[in-house]
Amino acid sequence: MGQYYVYILTNPSRTLYIGVTNDLTRRVAEHKAGEVQGFTKKYHITQLVYFEMTPNVKEAITREKQLKGWSRKKKIALVESTNPSWQDLFPSLLSDEDR
Repeated sequence: MGQYYVYILTNPSRTLYIGVTNDLTRRVAEHKAGEVQGFTKKYHITQLVYFEMTPNVKEAITREKQLKGWSRKKKIALVESTNPSWQDLFPSLLSDEDR
């Protein structure tokens, strides 16, 4: 079994993007580098503001779909419940060697 992540990214305009991955550090780095074609690249969505971990891929996908179905207000409340200042959490994922 692996580790899976449901995550929320944003930009300065607070446009939200929800995704799922098995390697959060790699995936967010790809978003930041503009390597992910589509919505996040078009709207410069690169700031990690929320994530959850689960050992089960099915649970991660179910949770991603659940969050995507929520209202914007509810998604914002979720982010602010753990990250009220909307700080980019990506640096906290990096080891000292990666910084």
